[in-house]
Amino acid sequence: MDWFNLGSFAAITWVLFTFCLPDWRQTVWPKLEQERAFQHLIFATLFLLIILWSAQASVKEGLQIHFLALTTLTMMYGWRMAFLLCIPAMIANHLIHDTSLLMLPTSLMLSALIPILISHLVFILSYQFLPRNIFVFIFVAGFFNGAITGSLHLLANAFYHLYVGHYDWQTILHNYFIFVPLLAFPEGMLNGMAIAVLTVFKPEWLRVFSDRDYIYNHYHK
Repeated sequence: MDWFNLGSFAAITWVLFTFCLPDWRQTVWPKLEQERAFQHLIFATLFLLIILWSAQASVKEGLQIHFLALTTLTMMYGWRMAFLLCIPAMIANHLIHDTSLLMLPTSLMLSALIPILISHLVFILSYQFLPRNIFVFIFVAGFFNGAITGSLHLLANAFYHLYVGHYDWQTILHNYFIFVPLLAFPEGMLNGMAIAVLTVFKPEWLRVFSDRDYIYNHYHK
C-alpha cells in the first residue's frame, strides 16, 4: 500500500465515523425500517450504480473512463448517504474487474468521496448564490454539476497516477486528458436528465430538493 492509499484509508475512516454513520443511524436506518418503498429504492440504486460503473473503458491500466452519476446520487441521498452507498458498489466493481481490494481506499477517495464532495459543494454554492428556482436546480445542480464533477474526477485520477509514478506526463496528457472535454457533456447530460426526471415525477426521492425553496418561493417573490 502506498502513502496515498494509507492516507485515503485514514481519511475515509474518519469521514465514515464522524459524518456518515451518525446520519445512517439517525435518519436513514429508521426510514429504511419503516418504508418498504425506500428499501426498494436503495437496492435499485445500488444495482444501477454497479452496472454503470462496470461498463468502463480502460485507456491504459489504471486509467479507466466511466460515467459516475454521483451528482444524481448526492442530490438523491445527501453526500453522507451517497458515500455509504458507494462502498458496496465499489467493492463489487473491484471484484468484477479483478482489482485488488487493497486499493479500495484509493478508489473510494478518487472515484467516490472527492466527486461527491465536489457535487455537494457545487449544489451548496448554487443554493446560496443563485436564484432558487427549478431551472437553476436542474441546469446548475444537475447538468453543470455533473459535467464539472466528471471532469475533475478524471483530473484527480490522472494526477494520482502521475504522483505515484505509474505514467509520465506525456502519456497521461495524450492518452487520458483528451477525454476530459469529451466526457464532460455526456456526464452532465446523464445527471441533468436524471435530475430533471426526478424533479418532475419523483421530487420526494431528492433529499436536497424542496418545493418551498424551488417552486413556491419563486412564485411568492
